[in-house]
Amino acid sequence: MLSAKDIQIAHQRLKDVVYTTPLQKNQSLSKKYDCNIWLNREDMQVVRSFKIRGAFNKISSMEPALVTRGIVCASAGNHAQGVAFAAAHLHIFATIYMPSTTPKQKISKVRHFGGAYVDIVLTGDTFDDAYHAALHRCESDGLPLIHPFDDLDVMAGQGTVGLEIWEQCPETLDILLVAVGGGGLLSGVGSYFKQLSPQTKIIAVESEGAPALHASLNAGQIVTLDHIDSFADGIAVKRVGDQTFKICKEIADEIILVPEGHICSTMLKLYNDEAIVTEPAGAISISALALIKEQIKGKNVGIIICGGNNDISRTEEIRERALLWENRKHYFIVRFPQRAGALRDFLHVLGPDDDITHFAYTKKNNRDSGPALVGIELKNQEDFPPYWKG
Repeated sequence: MLSAKDIQIAHQRLKDVVYTTPLQKNQSLSKKYDCNIWLNREDMQVVRSFKIRGAFNKISSMEPALVTRGIVCASAGNHAQGVAFAAAHLHIFATIYMPSTTPKQKISKVRHFGGAYVDIVLTGDTFDDAYHAALHRCESDGLPLIHPFDDLDVMAGQGTVGLEIWEQCPETLDILLVAVGGGGLLSGVGSYFKQLSPQTKIIAVESEGAPALHASLNAGQIVTLDHIDSFADGIAVKRVGDQTFKICKEIADEIILVPEGHICSTMLKLYNDEAIVTEPAGAISISALALIKEQIKGKNVGIIICGGNNDISRTEEIRERALLWENRKHYFIVRFPQRAGALRDFLHVLGPDDDITHFAYTKKNNRDSGPALVGIELKNQEDFPPYWKG
């Protein structure tokens, strides 16, 4: 584990640069799950995620001679913003590699924080693709890599989130839920709590579409996934870090996988009910509450909302995934008789609150019937007619 002292040193280094983000008791979630739920709001951080902590701690502690010619990093977007902020603050040039699929909002924020001190290179479809490109650049030009998670100084910076939670919470936490991708946040925060509050149960929360830590823990060694769903981009990696794996397997008392659709549903509820804007990685730990509701009854539960960098252009995809997961949206291939009035007859089987959201049909000549792709959205999942299920 990282030492608590190293995390405390990082805290002193960062205290004039990052925000001490609030720890807020959430009344509605506490009532819903019959417990006391505390939300750490890293979505309110300078760069709207915790990543600035590790990036700044690492870069500011490096020997000046090592960074004179510049630095390189790979990121799905949040670490890039942290590196960009640190580079501009410390007057160091940074080349930042990100996947071509990175949301535009994150790309524009990297440019905003880094200004003339950053050069952005978009490459590949996943973080791992960008990471390999960054490694090649480091090897060819002899530049240092600022790793997004597999670095002790980075982990110590992320661990300051745990320090702030521990200092602010008026109650001893029984359970702390931590989102995990590469494992940097879990390693840092978990290390601090295991030393200062060993009775707190640490639960790692990972997306079902990118379960790199879960697969590695089950195998007893690091596993590189062949394919991942990169929707929860802030935590979507094919492989956890070598150092983070060693730490995570010691401090994670439990690991939970959350479907991407469930994350989307949570994001919409947080926005509508709490006016909290999160990215998928930021909402995942709140999603996990529904999966452990019996375990948390009457307990003090801490949750890190680790990021709020969500691109509004993703809203329709988020809503679509949420509706499908909630069983409120269904797609059918319907074979319509090729006669006038066939569509009108079909509409009679729909309920008054059902909505046709998609309809694609092309009439074919010389056929008795023609297929149509129909999307139906229900107000309540219970409205799904039993005779459609076959």
